[in-house]
Amino acid sequence: MNEQGEKLQKVLAQAGLGSRRMMEAWIAEGRVIVNGEPATLGMRVIEGDLVKAERRTIRVGERDQAARVLLYHKPEGEIVSRDDPEKRVSVFDKLPKLRGQKWIAIGRLDFNTSGLLIFTTSGELANRLMHPRFEVEREYAVRVQGKMTEAQIEQAIKLGVQLEDGLVKFEKLEDHGGEGFNHWYRVMLKEGRNRVVRRTFDALGLPVSRLIRVRFGIVNLPPRLKRGMTAELGDGEVSQILTWLSEVDGISADVPDANQTPAPAYNEPLPAAKAKPVRRAIAPRATKSRTGVKR
Repeated sequence: MNEQGEKLQKVLAQAGLGSRRMMEAWIAEGRVIVNGEPATLGMRVIEGDLVKAERRTIRVGERDQAARVLLYHKPEGEIVSRDDPEKRVSVFDKLPKLRGQKWIAIGRLDFNTSGLLIFTTSGELANRLMHPRFEVEREYAVRVQGKMTEAQIEQAIKLGVQLEDGLVKFEKLEDHGGEGFNHWYRVMLKEGRNRVVRRTFDALGLPVSRLIRVRFGIVNLPPRLKRGMTAELGDGEVSQILTWLSEVDGISADVPDANQTPAPAYNEPLPAAKAKPVRRAIAPRATKSRTGVKR
């Protein structure tokens, strides 16, 4: 940390308690204590300070405050929400339990979509990855009923498809073949509007029968990560994500451990923001337990 310390709301957000704006509200409401005294807006903390918020106690600078990142291969039939009036199965029921922290979903997948979901304990990291200014690439394998014409392909890539909430253009669209009435495509776009891939193909008259997210940013869905399983990234892999994100933003990474030297297995230079994702680096070992996952 620098001599002036870090802003308190930033430290709380990085610890996974919520966004900076939410943490500022907590401070204003008197819900945060620093070294036994009520915190104030604008306060900075330094290494060794003791911060209490809700039921969480944080010793500033301790290693366990570093951002944790978890990959989950979501099956169809699970909802990305902790509160569902219909009481459907939630992805959060399948994640490893945390003490004093919570997993934050980076984006969502709808009930009938499977594939890569990323979770983190860092509210700051989650906010940055989801912010529109980063234009994080999302790549999907899509099976549709029917086959695209040349005119539909040109519209989807060059002209755009008009939806009720605006125009959509795919950054990439590849034909992956198929048999019978079903046809597979690989598409990539840089936005996360609700059900945007399904709605785009629906607008082209090609209903989606299967949708799988295979990449988010530089993180791929590892081939060995089977449906219903999780895998936590190691320090070197998290460091790669933070460094890549800081390069996209044009600023130094400001989440804990951003400057940490990657583990020996991941010593390749980080690709530029528009480069293809690292396929070996972001592929940890997947594990299972009674709830479908284990730590």
